Amino acid sequence: MKKKSAHPAGPSQRQLRVGELIRQALSEMLARGDIYDDTLASHPVSVTSVRVTPDLKLADIRILPLGGEDTIAVLAALDHNRKFIRGEIAHRINLKFAPDIRFHADDSFDARTQIERILDSEQVRRDTRKPAASND
Repeated sequence: MKKKSAHPAGPSQRQLRVGELIRQALSEMLARGDIYDDTLASHPVSVTSVRVTPDLKLADIRILPLGGEDTIAVLAALDHNRKFIRGEIAHRINLKFAPDIRFHADDSFDARTQIERILDSEQVRRDTRKPAASND
């Protein structure tokens, strides 16, 4: 008999499903221009991921403005419209209680670029070359 651990290895199916529903609803709202804000209207925004806490009371939403420009202004606009967005998300995905939402800039693409730059460096190439066979 397998013992259940107190801390699961990752998010539950329910967390993943609710996170994806929130991501789709917010993406649709942004694409259609349902949020009336000049900054959001002038900056296309991608919702890259949504992580929901196990109790479904908090959703961390990662966003990335197209081209990575004006991220701070876009985050400020989203925070300013947080109450409206939260209500619309709850209505669109039919949740009994809408999770509190927090917006964050998605820096995973920057991290990926940094890793690629490191892997492409001369030092890494030198370390990964096979040593020449010695003839003794």
